Amino acid sequence: MTREPRDAPQFYLTAPSPCPYLPGREERKVFTHLIGRRATGLNDTLTQSGFRRSQTIAYRPACEGCRACVSVRVCVDDFTPGKSFRRVLDRNADLIGHPVEPRPTSEQYSLFRDYLGTRHAEGGMADMSILDYAMMIEDSHVETRLIEYRRRGPDSGFTGRGIGALVALCVTDVLADGLSMVYSFYDPEQADRSLGTFMILDHIARARARRLPHLYLGYWVEGSRKMGYKARFLPQERLGSNGWNRAG
Repeated sequence: MTREPRDAPQFYLTAPSPCPYLPGREERKVFTHLIGRRATGLNDTLTQSGFRRSQTIAYRPACEGCRACVSVRVCVDDFTPGKSFRRVLDRNADLIGHPVEPRPTSEQYSLFRDYLGTRHAEGGMADMSILDYAMMIEDSHVETRLIEYRRRGPDSGFTGRGIGALVALCVTDVLADGLSMVYSFYDPEQADRSLGTFMILDHIARARARRLPHLYLGYWVEGSRKMGYKARFLPQERLGSNGWNRAG
């Protein structure tokens, strides 16, 4: 008789719930736990198979009769920013991102609450307490960094650190073949900066500097205003039934 290792992944299926992206539809997810010594390798494998990480959970849609959620990853080496992206970079040239250990702070939580209150007041994360936020940041068994964005200071060219108030933050996983943007938020009063787009462009540059070929953006949902922006970052690969297919 054979015995499965205690840390072998087991997969579970959620009950149907309202789809957050397409009105009138229901979603289901398949998920497993990312814990123990195999968490890093498992996260790499599952991300390459279309899963996303949330704390110690890796999940992907498993909806009956619907395949609208499509995993996308930017082809880092072939990406060249067009005019609109270059304008975003110019508008944010006074900002610098600095990677720090995944430790929650009151400053981060305050910015997080401002972001949710303005952009996602009716969303599922709207009631998150500071303890919930701390779990979102700290509860990871894989290589995770926080990229904090602040204004450049006189010494930023040497230290890589910014000064002043926190402007934006991204929770980022480091994978064997790329970076994965797990969750990001920013100062809603600086909407003219297009900070969400800027963080993606900055992460493309970070992946390139690490010689990693991909930046994972999560799910693109055609027809969803929330997720439509991801299709702009071309060339990219989209995961279909026959594997990753290049677009753009």
